[in-house]
Amino acid sequence: MVDILVGCRIWNFGVVSVLVLTVCNILLMLKLLHIERSDGGQAGPRPVPPLPPVIMDAFFPHNITPVFEMNIHLGHWDNRRLLKMIDHALVGTLFDELSKRYSVCLATQSSLEKLHSLVQVANHWRGPISAALFAAGDEEFGLLQGYIDYLRHCYPAVRDRVSFHLAFPWDRLPSKNQPVKREGKLDCLHPEGFLHQLLKHRSSELLRWRQKNPYPQNHLRNLARKNCQTSRVFLTDVDIIPSLGMADGLEVFIKSDSCTSLCAYVIPTYEVDERVPFPKNKSELIRLKGRGLARPFHHKVFIYNQYATNFSRWEQDQSRNQVHISHGVTNFEFLYEPFYIAHDNVPPHDERFIGYGFTRNTQVYEMFVAGYQFFVLSPVFTVHWGLQHRKGRPSWRERQNANNRKFFEQFKREVFTRYHKDPLHMVLHHTKDGQTAKS
Repeated sequence: MVDILVGCRIWNFGVVSVLVLTVCNILLMLKLLHIERSDGGQAGPRPVPPLPPVIMDAFFPHNITPVFEMNIHLGHWDNRRLLKMIDHALVGTLFDELSKRYSVCLATQSSLEKLHSLVQVANHWRGPISAALFAAGDEEFGLLQGYIDYLRHCYPAVRDRVSFHLAFPWDRLPSKNQPVKREGKLDCLHPEGFLHQLLKHRSSELLRWRQKNPYPQNHLRNLARKNCQTSRVFLTDVDIIPSLGMADGLEVFIKSDSCTSLCAYVIPTYEVDERVPFPKNKSELIRLKGRGLARPFHHKVFIYNQYATNFSRWEQDQSRNQVHISHGVTNFEFLYEPFYIAHDNVPPHDERFIGYGFTRNTQVYEMFVAGYQFFVLSPVFTVHWGLQHRKGRPSWRERQNANNRKFFEQFKREVFTRYHKDPLHMVLHHTKDGQTAKS
């Protein structure tokens, strides 16, 4: 009898427990529904997925000093107040010293997705580097801070040589300069793999925003270039890797440079198959080209992008190892987009062109109209990893190119008015009766 009474009591207690838990769950659900609907019937944004525990512990604990040395609310706007920009948000430990030692500063720009390339750039370029970075909102800015901290911890060349500048879209300014801490062991051997792990945790909302809003590369190019402290600038994109020893070779060349006019020095750029090591010198690069493992940049995608460099003539020039002028650019055309070195008084990149299309070629075209002469240097070169194909280019690039084309008509007329010259007949053309008219 006693056993039966004990069993009944246990059963009654279990039923009561289930009822209590059920009531609590109902109340909790009602509370959550009330919270979701308190903004007028629309659910709030989906929470950002957490980072893996190792990365969370390494980068985002509380009450730690931020990576960037800045006030997030201070900065300067572009002319149309589309971007807020902050100069020298984080300065390399040797950036000032290198800027006094070298005559050329490498200026580059990047979004978070391609930032791993900065490791190889910094390892190859011994001079100062000015890097302009783009981030949208607290979420992406937090990931950017974590990755910059990782790069500076793992790669002394990045920590010592690079000065970072930031650009934020007007409608996605970070609310604060987030604290970051480095803990535990980091995988310093795989910067690209580490970055990919971070990128996996971007929210779907951020990815949709990035697809709809073009990347402001011309703003970033101007930001990087103007924060160089040297008299000359080598302006590149972050995935353009300089050949070994280029900074020191250029230093010797520039000290003997006798150019008294407007001169720009072109560095030939090649695509190289990702399966081979970085070519140690020009001879090795030419051998890779002979095996089909290297070719001029954009050769298959859009040949006119680099065609005026005359790669054949550059490859034939193997006269000496010191940096020297191989030849002059004699067949300049509007679509030419070389990576070049010049004094920091060249025309700026027009910031009306946002995204892809008419970004670099318009700036180089204005230099040509202004009277700049372009000379190709040897044996230095730059490399872009991967043999590109047209079918691999996303469709949104063509849409952005079409949008930027709308601004070009006004741009070319402004250049004609500014310099009173039209060497490529971009504005003026001849009518049937021999008269000159504007297009």
